Amino acid sequence: MSLLPEKYRHIAVEGPIGAGKTTLAKLLAERSGSTPLLEDPDANPFLPGFYQDPRRYALPAQLFFLFQRLHQMSELKQSDLFKRATISDFILDKDPLFARLTLNDDELRLYQQVYAQLQPTAAAPDLVIYLQASPEMLVERVRRRGISYERTIAEDYLFRLAESYARFFYQYDAAPLLIVNSEHLNFATAPQHFELLLERIRDMRGAREFFNQGE
Repeated sequence: MSLLPEKYRHIAVEGPIGAGKTTLAKLLAERSGSTPLLEDPDANPFLPGFYQDPRRYALPAQLFFLFQRLHQMSELKQSDLFKRATISDFILDKDPLFARLTLNDDELRLYQQVYAQLQPTAAAPDLVIYLQASPEMLVERVRRRGISYERTIAEDYLFRLAESYARFFYQYDAAPLLIVNSEHLNFATAPQHFELLLERIRDMRGAREFFNQGE
């Protein structure tokens, strides 16, 4: 049996900062022999400034990520990457979520004009895995992983981000969605958790399903 069903040629793993989306995306790609398509926050020169002075750096940080994601999706369209399955740790549709959260009214109008002019389009993934965790857990994980520029992230920002993701995916219907409560899951260090998730992916039948593994 193949690790992932053949119908899932593009799986996107999503979730707020600290949910574990990049870790899971890398693991899925490595174990299944798929092509990883990952965001590169370290390449964004405005991100450290954003966490220290959001008002000053929100717009350039947001636009950099928009152009980065558009470039990645454009490469995906133009290449032969889809000869192998692709695992990404983002969907393009979530970009405006951050814009509405971080930009003031004038900046948001400018961002929306840029977004509309570029008319970003990307085929919906075959499956989106949305990793949920409580805001308190997100704060704990971000602090624990110790990335230098993340030390100044305000806890209030992480709380608002988690809420924005919850609202976004409550209405999301562009692709089949597996909502995973990741509170008590560690896919990197607990192989049994990863195997349970794989089983849940293989058993997906509906357009929106849930995976909630207790302690």
